[in-house]
Amino acid sequence: MAIPRSLKWQLLSWVIPALLLSLGVGLWISTTLLDEQAEAAYDRSLAGVVRALDLNISTASGGLALEQPYRLLEFFQLTASGNVYYHVSTEDGLAEIGHPRLPLPHGPLQDGQLYFYNTTYLGNEPVRVATMARQLDIPSSESAPETAQRPSSHPATVPSRVIIQVAESLEGRHLFTQSILIRSIGRDVLVILLSAVLLVAGIIIALRPLNRLRNEMRRRHPDDLRPIDTQDIPAEVLPLVDAVNQHMARFSRQAEQQRQFLDDASHQLRTPLSVLRTQIGYALRENDPAETHEALRSMASGLDRAVRVTNQMLALARARDAGLQDRSAARSRFDLGLATEEAVRFLLANARARRLQYDLDLPDEPVMLAGDRLLVQEAIVNLIDNAIRYSPERGTVSISLSFEASCALVCIDDSGPGMGADDLAQAGVRFRRGAAGKGKSGAGLGLAIVRTIVEAHDGKLILQSSEQLGGLQARLVFPLG
Repeated sequence: MAIPRSLKWQLLSWVIPALLLSLGVGLWISTTLLDEQAEAAYDRSLAGVVRALDLNISTASGGLALEQPYRLLEFFQLTASGNVYYHVSTEDGLAEIGHPRLPLPHGPLQDGQLYFYNTTYLGNEPVRVATMARQLDIPSSESAPETAQRPSSHPATVPSRVIIQVAESLEGRHLFTQSILIRSIGRDVLVILLSAVLLVAGIIIALRPLNRLRNEMRRRHPDDLRPIDTQDIPAEVLPLVDAVNQHMARFSRQAEQQRQFLDDASHQLRTPLSVLRTQIGYALRENDPAETHEALRSMASGLDRAVRVTNQMLALARARDAGLQDRSAARSRFDLGLATEEAVRFLLANARARRLQYDLDLPDEPVMLAGDRLLVQEAIVNLIDNAIRYSPERGTVSISLSFEASCALVCIDDSGPGMGADDLAQAGVRFRRGAAGKGKSGAGLGLAIVRTIVEAHDGKLILQSSEQLGGLQARLVFPLG
C-alpha cells in the first residue's frame, strides 16, 4: 500500500527549490552588477588622474613638460588600493616622463578617447590601465620659453600627439571587491534562509484549518451527519468540503428514507402479523373442521394483504432511491406506449372480473422516455388498479397516451365516485385514504408510490375530476427532454 504524500511536503518540495534557484540567480546577477559597478568606480578614478595629468602637460618650453606630477600621484595614491604607475610620452617615443614601458592597448588610439584594459606590468603584476592620446599644442615663435620641470627635453620640433597612461595594481582592488561580494553574499544567504523559514511557517499556518477539519471529523460520532463548518476553510479546499457536505446530505437523506421505511414496515406489518398469529392459534385449538377452514381463509386473506403492503412499500423504497440518484446520470430509453400497454394487459383480468368497459388509446408513433421502465410501469399499474377498484361494476376505465408541449401524458379516467376537494389536497400522503376508500382493501400507499416515482423522473401527478366519465382523472406528465 502506497504511503500518502503530505500536502505540506509536496508544497515545500516544489517551492523551496524554486525559491533557492530564483534567489541563486538573483545572487549571481547582484554580484555581477556589483563587480561591474566597482570596476566602473575604479575606472572613474583612473580617468580623473589621466585628465589631471593632461591638464598639467606643457609645451611652452618647446619640449614636453609635466608640472607637479608627484603631488597628483601622491593624492591618487591615498585613494588607490594598490601600486600606482604613470607614463606620459610622445607618440614617437622621443620624450617620456614617468614609469617606462607601460603596455599600450591593441589597435590605433583615437584622439581624446579613454581606453581601459587589464594587463601585466614588470613581468607578473596585474594592473588596470587607463590610456588617452591627444594632439599637442605647438607654441608660437614669439612665446618666451618657460622654465619647468623637464625630466626629458628635446629642443627639436614638438611632436603632434602625446599619450597619457595611468595604471593601478589589481590586487588591492580585487581584495576590496571580494570583501564587498562576501558581505553581499552573506546578506543574500541570510535573506534566503529567512525566506525559507517564513515560507515553511506560512505553509504550516495556512494548513492549520485542514488539521482542525481532520480533528473535528475524528471527534464526530459515526451517526453525526451535520455539514462541515466552512469557516476559516481555504478557498482552494472549499470545493472539496462542499462536495463532502453534499455527499453527507445525500447519505443523510438515504438514512432518513431507510428509517422511514423501517417505521412504515413496522407500522403496517405489525397488525396483520399479530392477527395472523392469533388466527393460527385459534385454528390449532379448534376441533370443528368448518371453523378451522374459516380461520384458514381469514389467514389467507390477511397474508394477501401483508404481501400487497410489502410489495407496495418495496416499490415506494425503490422510487425514493431513484429520486436520490444523480439526475445527470444516463438513463435507459424505452417506449412509454409499450409500457402502458403491458400495464393495461396485466390488470385485464381484474377489469373483466368487474365487467368494466376497459379502453386503451395509444398514438401511432413510439413515445420514447428516458428513465426507469419498471418504476414508471409500477406507477401506471397503481393508477389503473385504483381506477378498477373504485369504479362500479359495468363501469368504465379509459387509459390514453398523448403528447402536449414536449411532454408525454398518461391519462387514466374512471367512472367511480371521484375525490372531494379535501381528499385531492391531501392525495399522495402515506397511509391516508380518502372517503371513497373506506371499507376497501389497501394501505393508502398507492398514490404516494406514484407521486414519488413521477417526481424522480421530473414529472408531475395531476388529480382532477374527469370531464369524460364523471369520476376521477389521474394524469401523469413526463418531460421528453
